[in-house]
Amino acid sequence: MAKTTVQSLEELFEKREYRALREVFSQMNNIDLARLLEELPTERAVLAFRTLPKDAEMDVFAELDAETQHHIIAGMSEKEVAAVMEDLAVDDAVDMLEELPATLVKKVLKLASPETRAQINQFLRYPEDSAGSIMTAEFTDLHSMLVEDAIKRIRRVGEDRETIYTCYVMDDQRHLDGVVTVKDLLLAQDGEKVENLMEPDVISVQTTSDQEEAVRIMVKYDLISLPVVDGENRLVGIVTVDDAVDVLREEDTEDFEIMNAMAPSERPYLKTGVFTLARNRFGWLLILMVSAMFTGSILGHYEPIYVTLPLLVTFIPMLTGTGGNAGSQSSTMIIRGIALGEVRLGDFFTVLWKEMRISVLVGVVLAIVNFVRMLIFYPGSGLVSLTVSLALVGAVLFAKVIGGTLPILAKACRLDPALLAAPVITTVVDALTLVLYFNLARVLLL
Repeated sequence: MAKTTVQSLEELFEKREYRALREVFSQMNNIDLARLLEELPTERAVLAFRTLPKDAEMDVFAELDAETQHHIIAGMSEKEVAAVMEDLAVDDAVDMLEELPATLVKKVLKLASPETRAQINQFLRYPEDSAGSIMTAEFTDLHSMLVEDAIKRIRRVGEDRETIYTCYVMDDQRHLDGVVTVKDLLLAQDGEKVENLMEPDVISVQTTSDQEEAVRIMVKYDLISLPVVDGENRLVGIVTVDDAVDVLREEDTEDFEIMNAMAPSERPYLKTGVFTLARNRFGWLLILMVSAMFTGSILGHYEPIYVTLPLLVTFIPMLTGTGGNAGSQSSTMIIRGIALGEVRLGDFFTVLWKEMRISVLVGVVLAIVNFVRMLIFYPGSGLVSLTVSLALVGAVLFAKVIGGTLPILAKACRLDPALLAAPVITTVVDALTLVLYFNLARVLLL
């Protein structure tokens, strides 16, 4: 939100022109309203929320960050909190409660109706990062009925549903029998049976399925919603496309942070404290610093070689830098492939063979360019140029093979593939490159 907009609203608050504020809010998008409330001071944010049009309150509240939700809930009366809990979608209520302090959670749950409280407690029991933890219970359900009755039901209950485009057909025990779209219903005859229109082969996931797997299925089949069933194939909720986008954003952010040697942070950068950010970065930096000492010990072991030929030291940064960059390329591609379900554990040897061929092609071209460059800038250094160029081929080979296969091995060990990304691969490749480089120098130059 532009700074001038925030300032103009501050002026309206100062003048207590709440009718004008409500008029401004009524013309704004709910997402923009949520971002605006997050920028306002706490007292102003609570007052602004109370000024929102009634039909926009819950949509805006669901889009707020956890901190702003906390402040607004804390500033509400018990009656207002109870109204929020009844109007808020169950999955949004669960997301909110997971971020609130324990004392406030007890207060909020106490004010919710028994039915809402039971639904929330059920959601909270699902494993973290499971399909059950991100699904919504507000779906459009149909039973054995005529099309005419189905459309009447959608009109009656649709306002409170997350989506009405895709409807799920269940039997009396809530077993999922099929799926039908509103388009199919509208184009069918009123006397047609719903079960004759539905698609019986429904793609679904269980409540305990990993949320990333649920998102991959939605992407693969271009679904706008995905049914979630329990162990007995009873429909308990759906994962909608907005939930899928949130999961993708969170997972991509987490992988990006891990790949760059940082512990994942659940809060935005500007709202995370300095000490928290420092703690998130310190651990990996310490590990990499200690591992870099191993590289230093390799240099110490081969000291007689580069003391005899000091020129060799000049090319170490180029060799290690190229190896690190090559490894980062491969690991990024494979980690992304694993995340999208394009690369699986059984593809290990396929990836290994492909990366070996890529590394040979890339390494040889880089080595030729480097060899010519060294002959130009270091006349008469043919053997040194050959040594460095051969080491360069080896560095690229090590980097791409290790960068391509380590993430798959991490997945096989049930680790996050991003854990073995660029920083770790660079450290390993640096050590192997130096060993190869100095042994080549010993054989060819001494």
